[in-house]
Amino acid sequence: MAISLSVVLLLAIILVVLIRGGSIKAGPALVAVLFGFFLASTGMAPSIQKFMDSIAQSINQINF
Repeated sequence: MAISLSVVLLLAIILVVLIRGGSIKAGPALVAVLFGFFLASTGMAPSIQKFMDSIAQSINQINF
């Protein structure tokens, strides 16, 4: 739960920065948000979650 909330917050911040910086307009940003929202309700959601969890575990295992 904490990882997915952190990812959502990070992506929201990136989206706001891109919109305010003019790199992406509000229309395409809205389409991207809606795409993600509807993708989360499909059968692919568990596979995407497993992929994101494996990336988080890989990053967590890196020793600095």
